[in-house]
Amino acid sequence: MSWVSELLAGSANRTIATVQNGVEVLRFGGFQTGARPSPFEVVAQCDMYRLRHYFPDSAIHPDWPPVVLVPPMMMSANVFDVTSDQGAVGILHDLGLDPWVVDFGSPDRESGGLERTLSDHVVALSRVIDSVHAHTGSKVHLAGYSQGGMFCYQTAAYRRSEGLASVITFGSAVDSLSGLPFGIPAALAGRGARLVADHVFNRLSVSGWMARAGFQLLDPIKTVRARWDFLRQLHDRESLLPKEQQRRFLEVDGWVAWSGPAIAELLRQFVVHNRMMAGGAVIDGTLITLAEITCPVLAFIGEIDDIGQPAAVRGIRQAAPRAEVSEALLRAGHFGLVVGSTAATQTWPTVGQWVLWQDGRGTRPQGVHVMEAERGGEIDGAVGLSSRIGRSAGALAEMGIGVSLGLAEAAVSVAHTGWEMTGEALRTLPRLARLGELQPHTRVSLGALMAERASGAPDEECLLFDDRVRTNAAIEHRIDEVVRELIAAGIHHGAHIGVLMDTSPSAVIAIAALSRLGAVAVLLPPDDDLVSAVQLCEVADIVTDPDHQAAAAATGARVLILGHGRTADLNLTESDRVIELDRLDLSAELPRWYRPNPGRASDLAFVFFSTTGGRRVVKEVTNHRWVLSAFGTAAAAALDRDDTIYCLTPLHHPSGLMVGLGGALAGGARIALTRGVDPTRFADEVHRYGVTVVTYTWALLLDLVEATSPRLAEHHPIRLFIGAGMPTGLWHKVNDRFAPARVLEFYASTEGDAVLANVAGTKIGAKGRPLPGSAKVRLGGYDAATGRFIEDDHGFVRRCADDEVGVLLAKPRSGRDAAPVSMRGVFAEGDTWITTDHLFRRDSDGDYWFVDNRNTVIQSERGPVFCQPICDALGGVIVIDLAVVYPCATDSQDVVVAAVTVGKQGILTGAALTAALRGLPGDQRPCIVHIVDRIPMTPSCRPLSTALRAAGLPEPGETTWYHDLTDGHYRQAVT
Repeated sequence: MSWVSELLAGSANRTIATVQNGVEVLRFGGFQTGARPSPFEVVAQCDMYRLRHYFPDSAIHPDWPPVVLVPPMMMSANVFDVTSDQGAVGILHDLGLDPWVVDFGSPDRESGGLERTLSDHVVALSRVIDSVHAHTGSKVHLAGYSQGGMFCYQTAAYRRSEGLASVITFGSAVDSLSGLPFGIPAALAGRGARLVADHVFNRLSVSGWMARAGFQLLDPIKTVRARWDFLRQLHDRESLLPKEQQRRFLEVDGWVAWSGPAIAELLRQFVVHNRMMAGGAVIDGTLITLAEITCPVLAFIGEIDDIGQPAAVRGIRQAAPRAEVSEALLRAGHFGLVVGSTAATQTWPTVGQWVLWQDGRGTRPQGVHVMEAERGGEIDGAVGLSSRIGRSAGALAEMGIGVSLGLAEAAVSVAHTGWEMTGEALRTLPRLARLGELQPHTRVSLGALMAERASGAPDEECLLFDDRVRTNAAIEHRIDEVVRELIAAGIHHGAHIGVLMDTSPSAVIAIAALSRLGAVAVLLPPDDDLVSAVQLCEVADIVTDPDHQAAAAATGARVLILGHGRTADLNLTESDRVIELDRLDLSAELPRWYRPNPGRASDLAFVFFSTTGGRRVVKEVTNHRWVLSAFGTAAAAALDRDDTIYCLTPLHHPSGLMVGLGGALAGGARIALTRGVDPTRFADEVHRYGVTVVTYTWALLLDLVEATSPRLAEHHPIRLFIGAGMPTGLWHKVNDRFAPARVLEFYASTEGDAVLANVAGTKIGAKGRPLPGSAKVRLGGYDAATGRFIEDDHGFVRRCADDEVGVLLAKPRSGRDAAPVSMRGVFAEGDTWITTDHLFRRDSDGDYWFVDNRNTVIQSERGPVFCQPICDALGGVIVIDLAVVYPCATDSQDVVVAAVTVGKQGILTGAALTAALRGLPGDQRPCIVHIVDRIPMTPSCRPLSTALRAAGLPEPGETTWYHDLTDGHYRQAVT
């Protein structure tokens, strides 16, 4: 029976060993392995971090390239030195690298730690790079794990790669909305993240034990199995010792608290707005984009990584198009990328080889290859979070799995579609309802809308300009300040005040301050005819910036300079005709007559200028008209807080103030302003600001389309171009150049509230259909030859049939529109309509197409000829950039002439002209088509024909074609 004794003795020994080892674990939190951390010294220290320099004796090797390792927020910096023999710092040192580690400490134990923001981490990391560079004299290889890698990307963008040799990341997601589990819609995930950021982490931080529990809950079956295996082998101390430090790190020592503000900022910027991909993230008040990373990038990807899923990690390829991006794909989970046997044998040796290769002392590491631009499908054998949870559930219950998955897939599909429809309705319906509630006496204005926005979200970004950010609260404070300055200068409610300023935050503030005061802003275009514009509107005072002070003073009006400190360089002499608003004494109390935002819907708010038929026209816009455009734009373009509108259109143009600024305010979007149309600046700012919507007028986008900018070649965040007057040829080019972005074309009448929008964008050139909330429109029959309406048998204006050209009429709402432009008894007895003086046709689908202005219809020998259809047809010729149609007077009748500009290396032929114009009736085609070097344009890029018309008939030659009436072809007019 010796075997029985041996069995009993073995069991007893096993029990005793289990008890002894268990006591040691309970007492010390784990086995005492005797292992010591790698040696380091703290080189720099501040409230945010301690900078560890490992193996400080290696300073005798000045040629060793420095590598700075960055941990995630929730994990201890010791993650890079879990085991001295297999830890990152030890392996890198053995390979001839100089390892440094950033220790952010535990926020709950640091002074002000729980108030840290995401920006604090990025700015701190930038300071670390400067410190290491100063210490070593070499460029730094910046390497980060998980969120630490996100910090590395953001810091590289913040510094625009200055001082960096390369960026290395491990399981660091870039496209936060890619690869969401269970097919959750990105919009739903974004709104959930916003809810948590705004209502949870604004008052709550995450403790270390919560971070540990969250990590373990990602795979609860694996966690339970690991603990069971540990208990089952507790008697065998020697078998557990090799993995003890790793186990203790994950179970006890490795987790630190997260600060609530940092989590909230991360959720808002990189989940809600996905700004790692789109750009426009704000770090310490500076706008950044990963598109400005130019140093080499190496991204480690775990095939079975639940947190940094491959699709999300690979977003860096699209987000940083100017960088050489490589990847290393490993069969590892999130933690296994940096700790454990795979990390020791593959990750860190590859990092060492990469650094030496970048330093010119080796070859490209095996397993490292250029990241593909697009990678369809999933990696073979890859296991995502959804499948991991599904597998865990399957371990508990396998019955009915097929049915469950089928139902889940169907539910997700329905939920996805339903959420998109619901989200769209939630955005659009309140705006339309608000428009429907407007009455002539309703208090509403630009100033009121800005105050409403500042009250609801004071800390959110409002204006982006010159790479800086102004919050809603900051803009609101400045508006109120300028109101006091204007009152001190003697400006009163109802006064017509000129505004002559470049597009800038100061211009927006000046216009908003006039609105808040109840004054009328007269938006003066910076052209040669400024004096006549001032006289036309009887403007006595002009608010201007220092750059336009001389031009404003030349008009004879009193000049109010708004420079916010910039006027000191002007050396102005004291004069009652030139007043520096920023230097006025504001100590006096506001007068009792002042009431903020007194404007009502029917009140005049803005005055604009335009040129029609070579003459200047005044456009008056009421608060109701402005609000209609603002909320109509927001609804048609589905604008929300995720959008950033890039205002290419100057603010003195109606589209800039009503569509761009107004749409952004109504939709809650950020407003990005720019100093002008420049292709290089445009390419940089689109990424840096995270621009999703771009405004335009007429041919404003032509230079941007023609410019070759590789920075926008592969990826851009733009989804929409909104504006008015885009030529059809340019429309085609914009669609091709900026795909998948589309064009949203608007039309708004000068008189009345007629607003049309081509929301679908499928009919290029069409103005679309009436916006909900705008005035009812109808086409009245019109005889273009006589200039009179066509009447029916009862003497009323005849309604137009489909595709018949007529005058667009808008039905006014009681009390809102000026009586002098109203017509009564138009289609029925007692009705009232307002004529727009614009000719349209309506197709069978109900879409309206602009044909001409009543005053610019050409009366030719063949009858009246409409200009816009000719321009639209010529826009179909790919080599033509712009076209303008005008009459040239002869002895008998006007001759219809079309002037075109041709793109570089473009060749225009008579056959191309014949094919393009064949769709027009013979009497609606131009008699002559000729090429010109340039077509003059207004400051808002509207093509002008005045100078061409004055030059007379074009000379015959190789660039001139005439319409042969015998067969309808266009033939070259030779001398």
